[in-house]
Amino acid sequence: MGKSPPNILWIVTTQWRGQSCGYAGDPNVRTPRIDALAAYSVNYTQAVTPHPFGPMARAALLTGVPSPENGVKDYFDMLPMGARTVAHDLRERGYTTAFFGKWGVGKRDPAVPLVGEAAAKVVVPPEERGGFEFWEGFEGGFVLNDPWLHGTRKGLAEPVRFTGYQPHVLHDQFHDACLFGPLAGRAPWFSVISIETPHPPYGAAPPGSGAGPAEGSLELRPNVPRGGATEERARRELSGYIRDINETDRAIGALIDTADLFGGDRGCVVIFTSVHGDMHGSHGLFRKGWPHDESVRVPLLVREPCVGARRDESAISILDLPAMTRGCADRCAPKLAGGKVFTRISMPSVVALPQQCDRVWRGVRSSTRKLVLNEDGTPWLFFDLERDPFEIKNLAGEPARQGEIEAISSQVG
Repeated sequence: MGKSPPNILWIVTTQWRGQSCGYAGDPNVRTPRIDALAAYSVNYTQAVTPHPFGPMARAALLTGVPSPENGVKDYFDMLPMGARTVAHDLRERGYTTAFFGKWGVGKRDPAVPLVGEAAAKVVVPPEERGGFEFWEGFEGGFVLNDPWLHGTRKGLAEPVRFTGYQPHVLHDQFHDACLFGPLAGRAPWFSVISIETPHPPYGAAPPGSGAGPAEGSLELRPNVPRGGATEERARRELSGYIRDINETDRAIGALIDTADLFGGDRGCVVIFTSVHGDMHGSHGLFRKGWPHDESVRVPLLVREPCVGARRDESAISILDLPAMTRGCADRCAPKLAGGKVFTRISMPSVVALPQQCDRVWRGVRSSTRKLVLNEDGTPWLFFDLERDPFEIKNLAGEPARQGEIEAISSQVG
């Protein structure tokens, strides 16, 4: 990787499921910049989120500790102020650390609507910013056009509205920070760009970005029920979702260009992922929190200087990214999978929002099997992913599978 520690860029999206990229074979999306990144990256084809819901996943991503052990169990829990994050790890290694965009683990008032200006203007105080030296973002609100930002930079102690589509605004702020802001001349740096898209409200991409695919032309996954209200809604929402993906791809390309432009001879590690996916009608379900692959599988691309592109089917989670990042900073290749066959997944609480998963569950997933247990330890779901990649047949109740289920249960924890 060269003599100097590389710059490191995380690009973290929201609700972007692992299947919804051109390089992953989705015929509906147009992601030329991410596909180009994949051509030079390690593509972790089996990557999952440890928890398919925003606050729990973000807390795990930042700390490398699963929920609820990291202090975030319920939707409105905040990351404890004393929690150690990847920012602390990188600062100890001489890195300048910066965060841009959606925080999602701050203190929130349940009485404030989740969507809209009031939530977008909630201030995250400096002591609650996870140890990042430079921080410029927002707690939430899902204001995908003309977002409100606040943070470290002069004039942003209180939220200020910026004009444009959120992913492009975040790129512009990152570019400015690299050109003449806190990252200028401060290599090596570690930056997180946390983007809310493609989260609802779907179809928020500005008019100039072009129309999404026609609803009738979309190729739905085989596990979406046909001929009724579920299919109609899936087609309607997917059209807007894909439009947001296509436009966010442009912003991600610009972020990579900027990181490379200011990377110098040390180069830049680029990591692209998402905190969770979206069901979009699969199994008749919508949104997240569910243990199905549409909800738990996420894209994970890692581009490192002097490391060749390849497909990697290791059992891996975005929970592993802090360890991966420490390894990149130390100029060594961490053994992330560590011989693991299964990756743990769970929902530690029921989120009291419409359409989300209705139970607490925990489970494990490999490239060929997925077992999900109810809160009391009884099997809920068991899938043979090798023969049934769309999880159409639940084998949890089949007598012939009980021995295998009992053996795998020991991996759930």
